Amino acid sequence: MEVREILQKMLNHETLSREETRDVLVGITRSEYAVEQITALLTGLQMRGVTVDELLGFRDGILETGVPARLDCDRYIDVVGTGGDQKNTFNISTCACFVIAGAGYKVAKHGNYAATSTSGASNVIEAHGVKFTDDMDRLNRSINECGIVYLHAQLFARAMKFVGPIRKALQFPTCFNLLGPIVNPSQPQCQLLGVADLNQMRLYSNVYRRLGIDFGIVNSLDGYDEISLTGDFKVTTNRYERIFHPVDLGLSIADPVNLQGGDTVDEAKDIFDSVLENRALPDRKNVVLANAAFGIQVVDQSKTIDEALALARESLESGRALAVFRKFVELNS
Repeated sequence: MEVREILQKMLNHETLSREETRDVLVGITRSEYAVEQITALLTGLQMRGVTVDELLGFRDGILETGVPARLDCDRYIDVVGTGGDQKNTFNISTCACFVIAGAGYKVAKHGNYAATSTSGASNVIEAHGVKFTDDMDRLNRSINECGIVYLHAQLFARAMKFVGPIRKALQFPTCFNLLGPIVNPSQPQCQLLGVADLNQMRLYSNVYRRLGIDFGIVNSLDGYDEISLTGDFKVTTNRYERIFHPVDLGLSIADPVNLQGGDTVDEAKDIFDSVLENRALPDRKNVVLANAAFGIQVVDQSKTIDEALALARESLESGRALAVFRKFVELNS
């Protein structure tokens, strides 16, 4: 379909099919469209709101035009947040990934540099001397020998560079902001996703159901895109939907101040290290344990949340999570 036909459909308030948005994405990577046409499309989608089929189509195109990451294991999980909650928390999801790996589960963490906070996953991992790669022998060695692999988004999603300048110029979120969590190039069978609002929770829930993967989506009702323990939080999975309070997990309410990620990457690195070394403030330790517990429950659905929390706590307090991280750094530096 010609781009003018796509734009006409947008003007007529029609939605696009999964195949149409896939074709648009591929066309963008082939430089088939003018900047003004891409800008019009992204603006129209943002004003109307992207549909599940449209989001899946863009995902199809990014994965098709990107670099695949074929891992030599059958079941593993990614833990990621959408970002954009403007809370500048420390690297909770990344810490949780190493706790999950320390509990004996495989993890393929997909991440990038910070967009709205001081330190993204790639920032804090790179600060420890890790070198990012798309070499599959090295990546498979990492997940096989220490249970976790890190996939730096910029090495895999080649299509993103074609829309980067346009997204920056627009200065408002577009549908591409929603794609990060669902374009892990290894296409994991399990994912724990943190979202900043309940509208996003509904959207991603429908996306995951269409993809047929095991998922958990979490949102703290005061606006965090992860389990912050600052109040009630909602969890939606392919098996249940429930609102939790920290006391339901036997944990205390966290002070938002204690979840701040600092003003520099070095400060974020120090907080990250303090958690894995089991010397962090209780609030920081507890939020990592809570997120890791729900991740464990997604990948191992035989576990109750209390059992999953106990596994996460044992991983952290025994030093196994730290040992996994040190091995990860050794293998990837």
